[in-house]
Amino acid sequence: MDERVQKYEDKMKKTLSGFEAELSTIRAGRANPHILDKLTVDYYGAPTPLQQVANITVPEARMILIQPWESSLIKAIEKAILVSDLGLNPSNDGKAIRLVLPELTEERRKELVKDVKKKGEAAKVAVRNIRRDANDAYKKLTKQDVSEDEVKELSDKVQKITDKFIKDIDAAVDKKSKEILTV
Repeated sequence: MDERVQKYEDKMKKTLSGFEAELSTIRAGRANPHILDKLTVDYYGAPTPLQQVANITVPEARMILIQPWESSLIKAIEKAILVSDLGLNPSNDGKAIRLVLPELTEERRKELVKDVKKKGEAAKVAVRNIRRDANDAYKKLTKQDVSEDEVKELSDKVQKITDKFIKDIDAAVDKKSKEILTV
């Protein structure tokens, strides 16, 4: 494939994978340890990702178990969970923290689906902006002895790639929405 097209396709791939990573942090009905991915804990004065200071497991369908490697971190982890936007109440037994995920209400599920769709739209806008950047770069090529037919061909290739990524984003939004709405 033409490297002039490849670089824009790579940017679109990064946008899609970033979007999918963001979707994995949204809580659907069952426990998912990825909802804790954005949490950082104060570890000896440095903000450290929770995964680097504790073992995170899912022993039951609606429970996450966090076992810190140092028991002194329990308070810091509880504080990080409480100040986050997760809306969960941690309970600890001195050795581990349990997060029991309440059943999502119908209203909350609909809010989450709206949020997923909003994030999907933002990802699509990002992909379209990459397409626009590509087309702008190709238009400048006509000044550098590249034929208009070749520029048109490059633009068409980028459009096909854009369409593919838009479809992929829509599919990811649909899949996540179904997952959230499934009771």
